Amino acid sequence: MSRAGSAVRAAPGGGSALFSGFRALGLYSNHLPHVLRYHQRHREFYLLTAAGRSFHTYNVKKLGIVAVSNALLQDITCLAADRMLVFASYGNLLHAFARNKEVVHIYDGHRGEIRLLQPFGDHVISVDIDNVLIVWDVQSEEEYLQLNFDKAIFAVSAIMHPSTYLNKILLGSEQGSLQLWNVKSNKLLYSFPGWGLGGVTTLEQAPAVDVVAIGLVSGHIIVHNIKFDETLMKFQQDWGPITAISFRTDGHPVMAAGSPIGHIALWDLEEKKLISQMRNAHSTAIAGMSFVQGEPLLVTNGADNAIKIWIFDGPGGSGRLLRCRMGHSAPPTKIRYHGQNGQQILSAGQDGTLQSFSTVHERFNKSLGRGSINKKKSKRKGLQYDTMALPPITAFATEIARQNDWDGIIACHQGYITCTTWNYQKTTMGAHKLKPKAFSKNKPLDVYATVVDITTCGNFAVIGLSTGHVDVYNMQSGIHRGHYGKEKAHEGAIRGVAVDGLNQFTITAGSEGLIKFWKFKTMDLVYSANLSSSPSAMLLHRDSGILGIASDDFGISVLDIETRRIVRKFSGHHSQINDMTFSPDGRWLITASMDCTIKTWDLPSGCLIDCFLLDSAAISISMSPTGDFLASSHVDDLGIYLWSNCSLYSLVSLRPLPADYEPSVIMLPGTCPTQDVDITGDEETSDEMIDYSSPEQLEGQLVTLSSLSESRWKNLLSLDVIKKRNKPREPPKVPKSAPFFIPTVPGLIPRYAAAKEENDEQQSKVVNLGVLAQKSDFYVQLEEALSSNEYKSPLNILKEMGPSSIEIELRGLAPDAGGSVEVMKSFLRLIGTMLNTKRDFELAQAYLALFLKLHLKILSSEPVLLEEIAKVSTQLEETWIHLQTLFNQSLCVLNYMKSALL
Repeated sequence: MSRAGSAVRAAPGGGSALFSGFRALGLYSNHLPHVLRYHQRHREFYLLTAAGRSFHTYNVKKLGIVAVSNALLQDITCLAADRMLVFASYGNLLHAFARNKEVVHIYDGHRGEIRLLQPFGDHVISVDIDNVLIVWDVQSEEEYLQLNFDKAIFAVSAIMHPSTYLNKILLGSEQGSLQLWNVKSNKLLYSFPGWGLGGVTTLEQAPAVDVVAIGLVSGHIIVHNIKFDETLMKFQQDWGPITAISFRTDGHPVMAAGSPIGHIALWDLEEKKLISQMRNAHSTAIAGMSFVQGEPLLVTNGADNAIKIWIFDGPGGSGRLLRCRMGHSAPPTKIRYHGQNGQQILSAGQDGTLQSFSTVHERFNKSLGRGSINKKKSKRKGLQYDTMALPPITAFATEIARQNDWDGIIACHQGYITCTTWNYQKTTMGAHKLKPKAFSKNKPLDVYATVVDITTCGNFAVIGLSTGHVDVYNMQSGIHRGHYGKEKAHEGAIRGVAVDGLNQFTITAGSEGLIKFWKFKTMDLVYSANLSSSPSAMLLHRDSGILGIASDDFGISVLDIETRRIVRKFSGHHSQINDMTFSPDGRWLITASMDCTIKTWDLPSGCLIDCFLLDSAAISISMSPTGDFLASSHVDDLGIYLWSNCSLYSLVSLRPLPADYEPSVIMLPGTCPTQDVDITGDEETSDEMIDYSSPEQLEGQLVTLSSLSESRWKNLLSLDVIKKRNKPREPPKVPKSAPFFIPTVPGLIPRYAAAKEENDEQQSKVVNLGVLAQKSDFYVQLEEALSSNEYKSPLNILKEMGPSSIEIELRGLAPDAGGSVEVMKSFLRLIGTMLNTKRDFELAQAYLALFLKLHLKILSSEPVLLEEIAKVSTQLEETWIHLQTLFNQSLCVLNYMKSALL
């Protein structure tokens, strides 16, 4: 019954054995300008944006992600592209990517950090912060030319290749002057003195040859003819330095200019005037801006983590938003899975927005917008959006039971007493703003909502305040339905509220260290208990009735709401516990702390089974309702990171971690789904990979069954019935010419018969009667076992036989069939040995039953056999009584569990 198990996955190098980095959600753009490319074979425009250590490729047609590059060692600081390659740099290293994926060239020669890139045919030009310009040969990775500029005289701030100017580049400086260089001859062709309006921020080629647009720090835009050194026109913006410039190429003489505050100005080049403004196009500076060649489409990106495509198809010359991909512009504060399918994650950010991210595809992402005090008033009076905006959401609760009928999300805001409702179906803020009546007239500054919860039915919301009040509201009407306690529920601030799955009890935790149970309907106090330390957070797993409480002393208590007792206590974090989440089955409690660790506690065993360390602390975590992913958000990070649950697709060794366990740092996953790394080739795999093979018998006193199928022993007593049923109606017909067959030995495992040697010299016509009385292997082994008392060999022979062969062998043991009483006695001893060792218990029963059926008359007439069978009967009775006692105990417990009222 030996069975070799699969290799068990353990934590490689102090990492996580339970969770593996999968991918990041909600990362689209940063402060680097995007790159627009045209693919001639696909006849399609593609958009490249940097996001952390990799860059994304989107198609402009649908703004769908096409590819994610392999990650570099550090965040990308500069991005550019030509027709074939994409160039990305970090520090003083420049990398060339092919097929938007893998690095094919690395250029190492700069001493300072690279800040400017310009593809230049078969070369690429890079400029670092030390004002060193290097021209690289793309294929050979060698330096073609190096230019050093004096920072005090000419600090390079912009670079451009003018159209039709062979081997020439135009450089802009922080001093405001420009220089035109011939790269091939290494000569300065011309210097432009500048306009005395500040340094150059950007250079852009106009649709007309020899004409260049120059953006300055002062907000001026100079349209200059570099062939004749003549200024054609000059524009000015009051929004600060020019961050980006682009020209329309679809027949309209329009130039767009970006600003540091997110506004875009559209200038008419024929009439030399401003025709339109696109205010608040981004919430941060316009990082990149480019018109699509020959189309009325403007692509913009910014540091607010947004990519937007604007179309100019209406009157007035202004653009409207056509497509966008946007995440949080500030780090998320709270994330929670929405629904039971584990495909949507709700995320509240410091930017004040509530967004939904899909784990399936980005096209299912949606933004529920930003909270506003009075949207109708702000729209009617035309007030600025920010003047009516609510503070960021600090906590929210969601329920899908009645989300089609009314709002299903309740949220509280930072330092704000009013809680808002949100509608997921309509993707907007809801109709109600929930606020206690006692604070409706006066507005105290130090009173605010701290925690919220929503009932399973979706009808009620429970809100806890910093003053200790806990109020209940109706989600459909927004009406106040009551409060807990005579005046307030707790003396201190409310740190957690939870309602059980059947709306029987409401559980509240206060900063004074008390946890209280209230009747949900009557709002009466049922039970109160003191905690060892002040609670900082609380989370209820409704299906199992397990309550997790995080304390200010960095400990965790687990309370059973049925018995109202603390059943587990965990300690191990060294800083504030930010968030907790339960696995769907309630077996694991996962906690995240400011000590940058995420720990998994096994509740049944009360042990720490997994721990891993991150670069930045996790602010919020949430486990998928299906158990496939753990989602996390981190300090100063805009993304939401998914960690796959390895126990779903591999065997994970959930052994308790030692007290002195020190986890190693794990990198956050990238935006591209990661593949599992095969660690079987590692040398140090003695502890990581454990091969388990189960023994034939766990313990000597345990009754063990064989691993044979039922067909090998179950029908031994019914063979005569089966043969009668399977008897053919017509006698078999002998074939005319029998084909040639290789002779085989009868049995379940086919074996060829040994060839007989022909000896013509010693042939005799006298029949040897001894040949007719051949003994089988089983018979011979039984005879030998009488003296050796070793019955393993005859038992193995029986195990390999089929039911018919077993019956023939047992029939042959009788004296009238060629056997003997001694051999029958040996068979009974074989059964006794099987019962003594308690192995192959069902085989012993089946073989003994068939033996008694075939030889009952002989057994009753032979005293030797009667004595042996009495011993076997005693052994069989003792074993069966022991088994029956265990069966009765188990049945008694099961009946009690089914019938008793627990």
